[in-house]
Amino acid sequence: MRIMSILTACLVAAVLYGVVFERDRLLEFSREVAPTAQGDVADGGPDPADGADPALEAGAPDALPEGAVRVMAKRSVAQVVDSEVILRGETQAVRQVEVRAETSGKIVSEPLRKGSLVEAGQLLCEIDPGTSQVSLQEALARLAESKARLPEAKARLAEAQAQLPSAQARILEAEAAVPAAEAQLAEARANIPAAEARLAEARARVPEFEARLEEAEARVPEAEARLAEAKAAVPAAEARLKEAEAGVPAAKALLAEAEARVPEAEARLKQAQAQVREAEINLRASQELARDGFAAQTRLAGAEAAYETALTAVQTAQLGLKSAASGIEAAKSQLQGALAAVQTAKSQVETAKAAVQAAQSGIRNASAGVISAKAQIQNALAGVQSAQSQLQGAKAAVASALSGVEGAKAAVIAARAQLETATAGIQSARTGEESALSAIQSAEAAVASARREIDRLKVHAPFAGLLETDTAELGALLQPGSACATVIQLNPIKIVGYVPETTVARVMVGAKAGARLTNGRIVQGEVTFVSRSADPTTRTFLVELTVDNADLSIRDGETAEVAIEAEGAKAHLLPQSTLTLNDQGKLGVRTVKPDDRVQWMDVSILRDTRDGVWITGLPDEINVITVGQEYVTNGVTVVPSYEDIIQ
Repeated sequence: MRIMSILTACLVAAVLYGVVFERDRLLEFSREVAPTAQGDVADGGPDPADGADPALEAGAPDALPEGAVRVMAKRSVAQVVDSEVILRGETQAVRQVEVRAETSGKIVSEPLRKGSLVEAGQLLCEIDPGTSQVSLQEALARLAESKARLPEAKARLAEAQAQLPSAQARILEAEAAVPAAEAQLAEARANIPAAEARLAEARARVPEFEARLEEAEARVPEAEARLAEAKAAVPAAEARLKEAEAGVPAAKALLAEAEARVPEAEARLKQAQAQVREAEINLRASQELARDGFAAQTRLAGAEAAYETALTAVQTAQLGLKSAASGIEAAKSQLQGALAAVQTAKSQVETAKAAVQAAQSGIRNASAGVISAKAQIQNALAGVQSAQSQLQGAKAAVASALSGVEGAKAAVIAARAQLETATAGIQSARTGEESALSAIQSAEAAVASARREIDRLKVHAPFAGLLETDTAELGALLQPGSACATVIQLNPIKIVGYVPETTVARVMVGAKAGARLTNGRIVQGEVTFVSRSADPTTRTFLVELTVDNADLSIRDGETAEVAIEAEGAKAHLLPQSTLTLNDQGKLGVRTVKPDDRVQWMDVSILRDTRDGVWITGLPDEINVITVGQEYVTNGVTVVPSYEDIIQ
């Protein structure tokens, strides 16, 4: 038996090797053998009636073309089918939660039996409160005590803070007094050199004022001499004034003579310009006549010379006119000079008279200077006495300022000590307030914890639904995390299934869907969720339908066959055996073209049924190879035998 198994395995392996790795050679061998077999039939060989190919009995040609392969094919016409997505799934509760206890204690409430309807917030389990109320009262008492301490702490803090500004003001006042005292000391010390300088200055002024007295007395004769000199200069200035006034009529006469020459020069200019125009006319006439040959060149030359002479006369007249204008300007300048000389002479006369008055004032000033110098000497002697008194006062102010600086510094030290005391009092009061606040927060936390512990004694239903289990029994001891009951919500109910990745793109949220339950009941709903992440093992996507279950007749966990509405499409219904894979691993079918050559076509599976597979991606009418597709490739010539003809 082992030998036969080994031989069978070897035979199967050899056949598979030939089909997979030696496929091309087998095809060539089949092409060579097929004509030979047909020749045997033609020569009276094996009778087709004795087990021959049924395709030959159906009217196939007696001989195959060279290199052709006989295959079975089927003509298929695309049909419009609804493209609903079929999958299997199961019902699930919309929500299911196992309610657990958060504290420990015995159950004091009557149990609710499984299958009972509960409302959201309904009491499921109640735990014996024990000492929870006592703990809450103690926490409330500590909270009230802590709150009572807070006003006292705030009052102490306010009192300490109220003392701080006065201490800061005192230190600021004391610190401000120090610079003032130091400034007074510096000012007093600075006054001593000034007083000494004033004393020295007052002593130094006495010789100066004595010298000024001598100088003032010496200026009196000099001022008298300047007065005599100024009086002597007045007659000379008056003589120059008369001389300047005498030159004015001569300058006016020269101006009138120069103005009289202007009309004569203008007349000469006009005459010369008229001669130029006449010479220009004669010149043009001579040039025209000479061009036509009616005048001699000598006449033309004479006309040109006359024209040049006229131009020269115009220039000479213009120069004469300019000369006359220049004479007028020169005469005006002389007249202005004469008038200016008169004014200058008048100024000199007035200056000489002013010098006389100034000399007289100088004599008076010199006399007053003598009197002033004598008075300054008296004042200087009095200033010496005053400077000595100021020096004594400055030395006394320095001693007083020194004592003031020492007192101001001592006041600063005392004010700083008071500020430190006030700051320490504020820190102490603030610490007391923070302690009171901390005690309040601690007490509030204890109250909240006690109330939370009391709230945990009652376990409520998180939502309306059915009890899947009994609630905890009366007298049962629960620990934190122990189960009280399981609540499920069945209205609405979900139907979940998994869609392959090839068809998940056709399932849309909101699409209508139906489901057939195991009891034959059909329910309607819509798609409410399509997963965006595939299951890593099956590569399928979760789909959820929501179905109304008001009467709670649909149970959690029932198997259902789901049909999801999708857009219709044209497809071919083909046997699964027609599908094959090409060398790249793509799924497709091999078809027969009108010229009986093989063509590969990629396909997509729309739906898998008992009658076959609905395929898309093909033309509306095709000839699909159903038998022999594994032995042909693209471009190979075949002799198809169609199933509908054979039948």
